[in-house]
Amino acid sequence: MADNMVSGESEVVCVDFWANLFGMRVLIALRELGVSFEYIEEDLRGRERSDLVLRMNPVHRMVPILIHRGRPICNSINILEYIDEVWGHLHAEAGGTQLLPADPLERASARFWADFVDHKVFNTEMMLFKSNGDDQKEAAKGELIRQLRQLEGALGDKNFFSGNEFGFLDIVVIPLSSMFRAYEQQGKFDLEVECPKLMRWEKRCKERESVKSTLPDEEEVYRMHKKWYGIE
Repeated sequence: MADNMVSGESEVVCVDFWANLFGMRVLIALRELGVSFEYIEEDLRGRERSDLVLRMNPVHRMVPILIHRGRPICNSINILEYIDEVWGHLHAEAGGTQLLPADPLERASARFWADFVDHKVFNTEMMLFKSNGDDQKEAAKGELIRQLRQLEGALGDKNFFSGNEFGFLDIVVIPLSSMFRAYEQQGKFDLEVECPKLMRWEKRCKERESVKSTLPDEEEVYRMHKKWYGIE
């Protein structure tokens, strides 16, 4: 992250924890649009939160937090939309694209699937990790595979979720790939077999510098999540 570090007071600051999948979205979006930022690590392994987090997000007391000119924006999806509204047009003017699609119907669809990931897939992940007994684990595994196949259906035969351009929904989903090997180990299944199109999409996303420079080692993420879920 050294290429984005800024000394002293910075106009754009991202507060997050290295293994937080939600925060990875923010880092990818900032890097994708070429926004310079300072990164501040918030250790989520303890129960206490820093004074900065308590001041900037007193309601939820959680990260990620984007601080722009001293004012906080919270919730990863909300942050992504803010980033796109503030810097997306500059990226488009320079020959790139904005994160959200231009078409209102496509924007609504992207937001729908983002909500699906946050309120369905992540809940099922928790069920898989915290299930007691073979029956519960099999049920969680089956539901997770079904949901990933639904995401794969939304992707279809496109290179990225919005077509040929990497964008908002790709940024929402790609941090999940840091847990794909964990899903396979916990559920004892092969995602290459279950969701081959999604796996090819994952490889395409990981060719992008914004993604490569953000996603941490999968085994380290898995170990951290096992501690969070109390299975180690």
